[in-house]
Amino acid sequence: MTTSAAAVPRPEYPRPQFVRRDWLNLNGTWQFAFDPGDSGLERGLVHAELDGEITVPFAPESELSGIADTDFHEAVWYRRTVTPPADWAGRRLLLHFGAVDHDTTVWADGEEVARHRGGFTPFTADLGVARPDREIVLTVRARDHRSGPQARGKQAVVYANTDCHYTRTTGIWQTVWLEPVADVHLRRPRITPDLAGSAFHLELPLSANRPGHRVVAVLSDAEGEVARAEARADLDLAPRLYLPVPEGRRREWSPEDPHLYGLRLELLDATGALLDTADSYAGLRSVAITGKAVTLNGRPVFQRLVLDQGWYPDGLMTAPSDEALVRDIELAKAAGFNGARLHQKVFEERFLYHADRLGYLVWGEFGDWGCDVGGPPGDRQRPDASYVAQWLEAIERDYSHPSIVGWCPLNETDQKLHDRITQLDAVARALFLATKAMDTTRPVIDSSGYSHRVPETDIWDAHHYEQDPAAFRADMAGLAEGRPHTDKHPDGTAYSVPYRGQPYFVSEFGGIWWHPEIAARAREENPDKSWGYGERPRDEEEFQTRFAGLAGVLLDDPDMFGYCYTQLTDVFQEQNGIYRFDRSEKLDVARVRDAQSRPAAVESGHPA
Repeated sequence: MTTSAAAVPRPEYPRPQFVRRDWLNLNGTWQFAFDPGDSGLERGLVHAELDGEITVPFAPESELSGIADTDFHEAVWYRRTVTPPADWAGRRLLLHFGAVDHDTTVWADGEEVARHRGGFTPFTADLGVARPDREIVLTVRARDHRSGPQARGKQAVVYANTDCHYTRTTGIWQTVWLEPVADVHLRRPRITPDLAGSAFHLELPLSANRPGHRVVAVLSDAEGEVARAEARADLDLAPRLYLPVPEGRRREWSPEDPHLYGLRLELLDATGALLDTADSYAGLRSVAITGKAVTLNGRPVFQRLVLDQGWYPDGLMTAPSDEALVRDIELAKAAGFNGARLHQKVFEERFLYHADRLGYLVWGEFGDWGCDVGGPPGDRQRPDASYVAQWLEAIERDYSHPSIVGWCPLNETDQKLHDRITQLDAVARALFLATKAMDTTRPVIDSSGYSHRVPETDIWDAHHYEQDPAAFRADMAGLAEGRPHTDKHPDGTAYSVPYRGQPYFVSEFGGIWWHPEIAARAREENPDKSWGYGERPRDEEEFQTRFAGLAGVLLDDPDMFGYCYTQLTDVFQEQNGIYRFDRSEKLDVARVRDAQSRPAAVESGHPA
């Protein structure tokens, strides 16, 4: 990096699996303006100074932005100038946005350079060739409509936080940064581990092909070079390389030993001169399905997952620091969980980097809530083409992270099943097929909970918040006979096509409503509007007994490959977390860990 890391918030490199040496972090103070009538273009804001200020990358609704205005914002504007370092002259400038919610237009010196739809995925603007002492004026407009189908995850569509919907995020909420590249340069690689073949397969997309160009990849570990491969870069849009791992240097990635190999990528011209280079890493592991078990490296690993929503009191969807991302993983592991559903949000990539190096299993999920536009019970959910586009962007960004063990494009798209094909059916199938086309190495669930609309979905699940362990066990008993618990409409109408014997897990359960301070004054009304699932435990002992009982039902089921407990932390008024919203402890975490530390039935008797 070419500027002082201490000068900007969130100073760490934002793309840890494709690292270039030269970059400029543009977080910090930008000019800012609300545009409630979305008339800024007509009023000339593309070329105007803005009268407010904001701290990027924090959304204007957040405290860390310096604004903390939680009303609806149809459009917002940003402006700042940037002077690239003098030694970047002659190279192309790429302007990267980690995520901007929701429809974004970017101008450089008054000329439009990018448009992007979607609040969870990255995009890039090509600013052309850097010139000495060139000052560039950047202007950004973000539109964030409150109605219509729009993937917004848990963001509230009414003014106040309500139930499991939280304060909105508008505009820039991940790092903005600039980097110089050669005219012909590397693009993000796709790294596929091949455990059976003890190798890695690489695809290295390029910005262009030129005669005589070559790509080189070097795999390394702590002892030095493990493998090297080279290929012509003038024949294929994405040259492919094969990196075998010798038996003596083979080390599998797993939660117990999250070993990562280093990976150096190079693009050379016809004379052998280095045009571009980037550093990456890779984990050698496999995911497969054997009967009802989902295996990791050929053995069943019961997925003791926790629901992680990725919200913070001061930053909302933006973690206040890189350390906060690490802390959430450490807290989950301290409570006995070995992974998470990254719920209703595409987490920033540095979270995945930390999951990779800490051996934390995650399911990649999309923030699809926002497609329920009302209407008849059989045709309420209307996800559109933008859902597919954004989801593919997310998979492309995250494909190479070994911590990701499954994909989930939809969540709780509750809609009655009937004899007409609806928009939900069409888009759910499109999302499933697009995911399978993008990634053949991981299982895909068509939707978590409620409406399974793709008969051949790899995984089947249900969400069940029954609080009595005995009743919970009875509800789960049908799985052994091929009749798993399924989510249905309150009138009994099915949401899903019939079960076909896929691996099954309860991907949301528990959600025990535990708020020690309210429990201490249990006879009062609920002044804090706290809520969770079921009746509040009278004391912590009741919480612990209930948690152990519910988790035990699933751990003891030989046909269950995992579970996901709701949830890691409280989030605003939803106070059913293992930890408080500020990440402080509110119960004996060691007892939660002990309750789920024994081998699960699906793991028992299988060689380690």
